[in-house]
Amino acid sequence: MKIREFLDGQQSTVVACRRADTLQSAAMLLHSNHIGAMPVLDVNGKLVGILSERDIVSALSQRPQQLMQLKVGDVMSSPPVTCNENKDMCDAMRVMLSHKFRHLPIVSDSGELRGMLSIRDCLAMQLRDKELEANVLRDSFIAARYS
Repeated sequence: MKIREFLDGQQSTVVACRRADTLQSAAMLLHSNHIGAMPVLDVNGKLVGILSERDIVSALSQRPQQLMQLKVGDVMSSPPVTCNENKDMCDAMRVMLSHKFRHLPIVSDSGELRGMLSIRDCLAMQLRDKELEANVLRDSFIAARYS
């Protein structure tokens, strides 16, 4: 399945933050929206980074005294690794696995942010495909058995 098709079927909006946001306000956004990462956008809405729970934990472990003064721009991952919406879900999963992260910004051909994809999204899609394949094989076996 193409990432674009998956994103078009989702009802969610992308939660994002800005470089100048405090780390505390960004952490509250992550927590209140039950997400593990979010894109960081500039004032024009262009993707400039990604902030993950891992970035926050890293900042806490390395700069505990400064934590309350840190801004998103101080700890975000930049430049962000992205995947094009015209790629397959498996391609996105490969990117996440090779870079060892669980969230991936998805962009259009023009570079516009289209959404966020999680490893959980990819795994759920794989499970759905495998269940469908198993059902088809079972039905084919039953049909051949009774013909």
